[in-house]
Amino acid sequence: MSMLKPIASASLAEIAFSNLVEAISAGEFEPGQRLSEADLARRFGISRGPLREALQRLEGRLVTRRARVGVHVIELSTDAIRELFTIREALEGLATRLAAENAGKSDIKALRSLLSRHAKDPALKAGAAYRQSTFDTDFHATIVRLGCNSRLENLLLDNLYYQLRLYRYRSSAKSGRALVAFDEHVAIVDAIESGNPDAAEDAMRLHIRNAYLSLAEPRPRTTAMRQQSSVP
Repeated sequence: MSMLKPIASASLAEIAFSNLVEAISAGEFEPGQRLSEADLARRFGISRGPLREALQRLEGRLVTRRARVGVHVIELSTDAIRELFTIREALEGLATRLAAENAGKSDIKALRSLLSRHAKDPALKAGAAYRQSTFDTDFHATIVRLGCNSRLENLLLDNLYYQLRLYRYRSSAKSGRALVAFDEHVAIVDAIESGNPDAAEDAMRLHIRNAYLSLAEPRPRTTAMRQQSSVP
């Protein structure tokens, strides 16, 4: 089902921005694909003004603009994706370490409630994909905020966030990965609740490493790595 729906709100540019993030992250547009302003405006049922504003906000995040060619979905090389996940593992590992040091009982309860809502998603139940459709329901963004480090939040939750989300979704859509990813989220919360920063960081690093292997390598290698690794 298409993520692009008609918009009937005063905040047209904001809603168009959110809908485009969802559609691109969910793979509705291929990397490198040209985005037609006229076609998108027609599908949204809005004028080109708000749509152009939304696309401008996405530049450098999920789209690029080429002179005399137009707007295209970002297309990262194999090396760029590897670098992205290397950065993600280090920074989110640190964020999870900080979350284990800072999280209180109410924070743990909120994390478990969030995962309970995720578990009800039909796509996850079917093992097809692990969708986290809004910023407020994003498990990883929630962990980063619990770290209570504004500079780390700025690094992870601004431009980098959108590219990470794009490839996270594609990793989760690989056969067998969605349910494993959910179990790894549960293990991360368990580690945070234990108050052990080392265990929490290791759990997040393992999760991100497995996500990268799922995206970049044949399935048998991903499985083998997961079996050989353990969360303290």
